[in-house]
Amino acid sequence: MEQLVNEGEKYIMHTYGRFPLVLEHGEGVYLYDEKGKKYLDMYAGIAVNALGYAHPTLTAALQEQVEKMMHVSNYYYTKNLIEASKLLVENSPFDKVFFCNSGAEANEGALKLAKKYGKLKSEDKVQIIAMKKSFHGRTHGALAVTGQEKYQKSFMPLIPNVSYADYNDIDSLKAIMSDKTCAVILEVIQGEGGIIPGDPAYLQAVEVLCKAHDALLIVDEVQTGIGRTGTLFAFEQFGINPDIVTMAKGLGAGVPIGAMACTSKADVLVPGDHASTFGGNPLVTAAAKVVLKELTANHLLDHVKEVGEYLKGELLKLQKKFDCIKEVRGLGMMLGMELTLPALEVEKKCMDKGMLVVGAGEKVVRFVPPLIIEKAHVDEAIAILQSVLSEM
Repeated sequence: MEQLVNEGEKYIMHTYGRFPLVLEHGEGVYLYDEKGKKYLDMYAGIAVNALGYAHPTLTAALQEQVEKMMHVSNYYYTKNLIEASKLLVENSPFDKVFFCNSGAEANEGALKLAKKYGKLKSEDKVQIIAMKKSFHGRTHGALAVTGQEKYQKSFMPLIPNVSYADYNDIDSLKAIMSDKTCAVILEVIQGEGGIIPGDPAYLQAVEVLCKAHDALLIVDEVQTGIGRTGTLFAFEQFGINPDIVTMAKGLGAGVPIGAMACTSKADVLVPGDHASTFGGNPLVTAAAKVVLKELTANHLLDHVKEVGEYLKGELLKLQKKFDCIKEVRGLGMMLGMELTLPALEVEKKCMDKGMLVVGAGEKVVRFVPPLIIEKAHVDEAIAILQSVLSEM
């Protein structure tokens, strides 16, 4: 393993602070390294591996599709593309879907759609308002609406006409919004910002403001969507209906896919406006079909609610035992534990003891496990956490 890590350091760009760990395969909710050590996965590739590892239905669907064809141009239809689109539309308030490869790309598409919507109304209706402490991706446009200077400062100047409001503060938004605003983009639970849920009354007021100024409401559900919080989309639990939603991560359960869905009101793109060469190809939409069917037809959403509540309850019990735990927050299987300790140190010690977790900021440990996790796995995770926090 040490030789492989050294070669990785030599040949791969240092865009990630990787742990010195080489993972070799997975099964269920466990991963195994090159030496055969077993790890309970409590972050699922950062909310990606929704069905865990080697899921039989997903594996079979991908194997079958590989034997047929993996890619054709979007100048043609495929059955998987149509069926995946139908599943998304029929299980949501949206009317049309565009497939791409990642969450950042989905957000780029949403920004373009919003810009065109605005310019169809007026040439100067181009302002986009994003939230401070948000995260929408690392491509140039997505980075421009990511309200965290630490991600932006080395890449300025970014795209113009972007303003930032304080999250959960409607007066902050009112102060900068006008009829020149074409869109407001936000997360209903800020992920990289520290697992910060939006206040329902605030989010509903944002929707009212958007309607008053004829601006589109874009909800980034790249991390919160596809069952992560116990409903297909998290916004369903906050009493709002956005014009556009973006998604990725769990939609493919491991294969690279993203999507943007919109209502008929926002459906303004025409041929030539936007594209994605690999977007919605037969392989990735085969995976998306499996995930969506598991969520909508096989009661996985009910499982997420039940086990997610159990996980949150067990974390709250830990909070009573350890003063270093300041707060436990989130929904379903997207939970954050804010500490007085460095999250990175907790991550390292958990990894040594056979569990993988990931941070959301310097002091928040994030729990976004495979959606198939059981209560017994939660008990295992809590035992490891208790051991780590006792030592620290």
